[in-house]
Amino acid sequence: MARDLGTKYVCYKCGTKFYDLKKPVPTCPKCGADQREAPVAKPLSARAAKVAAAKEPEEVEAAADDEEAEEKEEDEED
Repeated sequence: MARDLGTKYVCYKCGTKFYDLKKPVPTCPKCGADQREAPVAKPLSARAAKVAAAKEPEEVEAAADDEEAEEKEEDEED
């Protein structure tokens, strides 16, 4: 019933999902991108991941502080 269609891919350019049908060159049927040329994301080290996670809440807090300052300035102008 189920045939082996090869390796499943999600095109890195257009996002189309497809199987390579066991062909030697996995090419997207929609845009023609060779999937072997897909950019490889550099994995974060555990330390770098912690640093990135720690920075995100600070950025959110800073944005909230900026909004509060703008609201106070508007109130003072009225």
